[in-house]
Amino acid sequence: MVAALPKPIADYVEANARLDIEAMLKPFAADAVILDNGHRFAGLAAIRTLFEEEVILVKAIFTPDGVQRESGKIIVEGPAYGDLKGSPIRFTYDFTLDNDIITMLDITA
Repeated sequence: MVAALPKPIADYVEANARLDIEAMLKPFAADAVILDNGHRFAGLAAIRTLFEEEVILVKAIFTPDGVQRESGKIIVEGPAYGDLKGSPIRFTYDFTLDNDIITMLDITA
């Protein structure tokens, strides 16, 4: 794992490695937004549905291998492995944090 990840992002990545949906949701603000390849998921209920259908169902585990800070955002890159077509697939996760909580995540493949 990339050592320089801020705690909420590291917590999310570690929870994802265990496919622990409750722990994956914990670092997100109640009104957080995820943009997943152009699809918008706002609020924890929508994010839970995204995780259930696109992460847990296919056992998709994101393994960061690079991180950079840019314009107040933390950009994390790496492959995701699992039962998904084309695995592993390389993703970019563009996180926005506010007071140690994830408020926005833009995911692109």
